[in-house]
Amino acid sequence: MTGIDIGSGAFEERGFIGRRYAYEAANVSPPLRWSGVPEEAKELVLLCEDPDAPSGSFVHWVVVGIDPRSDGTGEGQVPPGGTELVNGFGERGWGGPHPPPGDDPHRYVFRLYALSGPCVLPEAPRAEQVHEAVEKARVAEGALVGLYRR
Repeated sequence: MTGIDIGSGAFEERGFIGRRYAYEAANVSPPLRWSGVPEEAKELVLLCEDPDAPSGSFVHWVVVGIDPRSDGTGEGQVPPGGTELVNGFGERGWGGPHPPPGDDPHRYVFRLYALSGPCVLPEAPRAEQVHEAVEKARVAEGALVGLYRR
């Protein structure tokens, strides 16, 4: 399986995500850029999850239907062609980092999946449901990890 390169101008791989992007601050999604999407991809799906959340992997952002010819998205924007689903806060769209105060830094994993067909998910999917839904149609993926603590 080929890999997608994904990065951000707002933070480095395994670097700290700025407070601006946090749930208790401006709560805007960070800019993202990607490359290496295979020609056969019909759709991209973006998932941002916190696997370190006390209640299990917490969904911060799910976007389906992203144009596979796109190469990124700007700060506070929906990726081209994408539809935002409901996050773990019960809100549609981005819900920024919000770990419990005093915890060690949590990891925020941005995964971009290239799929050979459409992805069908419930309106408010759990992280496991996204992973299962993309498994059969996945032709490539990439990940970017940012850290945050309060």
